[in-house]
Amino acid sequence: MRTHLLLLFIIITITACQKNIDLSGLSGSNSSAFIKYTIKKGQHYSDKSNYQSIEGNEVIFDVKFDSSAKYNTKLSENQYDINKLYGFSDNNATHQQYSARIGWRWSDGALRLFGYVYNNGVRASAEISQVPIGTQIRCSIKATTGNYIFTVNDRVINLPRLSTLSTVKGYKLYPYFGGDEPAPHDINIWIKEVSAK
Repeated sequence: MRTHLLLLFIIITITACQKNIDLSGLSGSNSSAFIKYTIKKGQHYSDKSNYQSIEGNEVIFDVKFDSSAKYNTKLSENQYDINKLYGFSDNNATHQQYSARIGWRWSDGALRLFGYVYNNGVRASAEISQVPIGTQIRCSIKATTGNYIFTVNDRVINLPRLSTLSTVKGYKLYPYFGGDEPAPHDINIWIKEVSAK
């Protein structure tokens, strides 16, 4: 009897922890390790935004966007707001004080990725690259003394890092839409962590 109860408990636990990942229409290999993040229409935060501490010097991840990354904002000037993809807070502070993220937006007929940072509450950003929808994109953010190094596929940019710590100490930051406006429709983003150092 105990064996049957234990087996039933294990089956329930395993099935309750499975993630529903839908990568239909997206190319690339090893897609089973991707986690699907959905930002629902009218929301800013994705459905899997949860607190997770992080410490190290670099995050490396792959990302895929589907056609839901194409959107139009209600106010035309908000089309140029940078949405947030993935990254971390830094300097043992909140993300609006110290952080580094890769950002994204759909503008001028293209999906664009950005380096996006806060240093002592001051925001800075720079475009890294335009990327195709439906393909696997390798991204990384590396923290050094004085700089964050952002890489998207083979394109690299640097933005300043004013953290007083030698390594990143903070929490992970997940997909977020906005700016001022919430998501105009459901937006799906797939992210696979490759490593964190």
